[in-house]
Amino acid sequence: MNFTRWSARLPGTQRRAAARSDHGVSQSQRGEGAVPAARHEHPSDDDAPMPAAGIDELPAREVLDRIPALVALVHGPDHRIAYVNDAYVAAFGDRPTGAPAREALPELEELGLLPLLDQVLRSGKPRTVKSRKVAGGRSYTFTCTPVTVPAGAADGAEEGAGGSGVLVFAADVTDHAEAAERLRTSERRQRETAVTLQRSLLPQELEQPDDLRIAATYQPGGTEAAVGGDWYDVITLGGGRTALVIGDVMGRGVRAAAVMGQLRTAVRAYARLDLPPHEVLQLLDGLAIEIDANQIATCVYAVHDPNEGRLVYASAGHLPILVRDESGTIHRAEEPTGPPLGTGGWLHASGSVPLGPGSTAVMYTDGLVERRDEDIDEGVASLERALAGATGTPQVVCDRLIRAAGVTADHDDDVAVLVLQHPARTGPDGELFRNAALELLGGVEAAPRARAFASGVLASWRFSPELHDLGVLAASELVANSLQHGTPPMRLRLRRTDRRLIIEVTDGDDHLPRRRRAEPADEAGRGIAIVATIASNWGSRRTPGGGKAVWCEFALPRTP
Repeated sequence: MNFTRWSARLPGTQRRAAARSDHGVSQSQRGEGAVPAARHEHPSDDDAPMPAAGIDELPAREVLDRIPALVALVHGPDHRIAYVNDAYVAAFGDRPTGAPAREALPELEELGLLPLLDQVLRSGKPRTVKSRKVAGGRSYTFTCTPVTVPAGAADGAEEGAGGSGVLVFAADVTDHAEAAERLRTSERRQRETAVTLQRSLLPQELEQPDDLRIAATYQPGGTEAAVGGDWYDVITLGGGRTALVIGDVMGRGVRAAAVMGQLRTAVRAYARLDLPPHEVLQLLDGLAIEIDANQIATCVYAVHDPNEGRLVYASAGHLPILVRDESGTIHRAEEPTGPPLGTGGWLHASGSVPLGPGSTAVMYTDGLVERRDEDIDEGVASLERALAGATGTPQVVCDRLIRAAGVTADHDDDVAVLVLQHPARTGPDGELFRNAALELLGGVEAAPRARAFASGVLASWRFSPELHDLGVLAASELVANSLQHGTPPMRLRLRRTDRRLIIEVTDGDDHLPRRRRAEPADEAGRGIAIVATIASNWGSRRTPGGGKAVWCEFALPRTP
């Protein structure tokens, strides 16, 4: 037996203990080429020096008796005990030689090592099992090596017994196992902290716009490293418009979640400016650099306007939005797309994809479609097929897409999915969603025409007299403001949903009005103040291609 090979498997403390048992051998006795001792240690009376001989001349029995590792030698098909060393006896008690392992070595059976002994005996190859905990709380790494047992070599064996055997060598790795457990506990706590932070920064309750039905899901990855910076949000902009955003910070753990929280807060602030999607991403790009120049993130920001029937979006290196229309056809939002946030030096652009009544759109992060064994385009194509057959409410669609992608609790990346539907309303439900528009042609005579139009429409929608009068007043003030300060073309639009009445006036001038205090002698500045006073909410925004839209809305009383 080569003792040097076995000692190399011992942990450091055990190797040093084994070395100390050999301290009595002098340099001259070790022979030429031996490694000199690092320091001289005086032997104690209780620790007698080993015989002066080279390491290859030491009897294996004497070496095994002295090492702190556990050693047992078994032989034959029923693994009868041929030898156990003093360390094994100290750990598990005395073991009778000649007895079969199943009866005399219960600790090996409890650890499931008896089948391993059979395997080693059949194959003639060594096998190792790492860090098995035994009764008493100690942990050992067991190595089983095939050996040849000479006839009569086993204590208490039958005369002539010998043949194939297995040497069981158990190194104490309790310190290593406890350190590994402490590390796992620390990683588990870090993951729990990251997941808690991540979930606390995501919307606790999604805003539900009048015209859309929305559901979202976030699932953290199965390991600490897989908890990243995925996020989503839904922001009602007023005037019936809704902003939707989903993004992914390129990082893991608490840091990525913290950066995600800052970006999500910034998106909500920029969305209140009611800017086009590409301008929002432009602002986010600069902010991402300021937060952390080494951190980048992908993001797609989209705005839905029910009057347009389209989803206008801008993408910063994110995966494409998928839309299933009323006929079941899948549309993929392609270009334009820019590099991720935090790279700088890029002018983003906006694109659009149809989202009419009866359509379903899906926004998602790469954890849903990216796999190590396939191209990400294949993952997106698989998601398209899953979306084509996923029907039901947004939450049902969301759950079906997660299952179709094979995302489980031990997934190697976190996943965020946002599903939105624009329902096709018919019958009584359709009566609650109405639109009416008037082109404002001519000069000052457009104002009385607008008042008459608004009065007739609101009367046909059967609003209360009070709400009817407030709506006509708001429409009159917005039209007068546009006639005085705007340029053609001008348009008045009225829209009702099940929750609110929306009045909007558009014109060709891009100067946005602001609310200000009008002095007694001022002839202007009172129209917007009146609208802001009587309406539940109001605002303005620039429109694509130049011009602006000024709107206000009135909350409708809830009906049982």
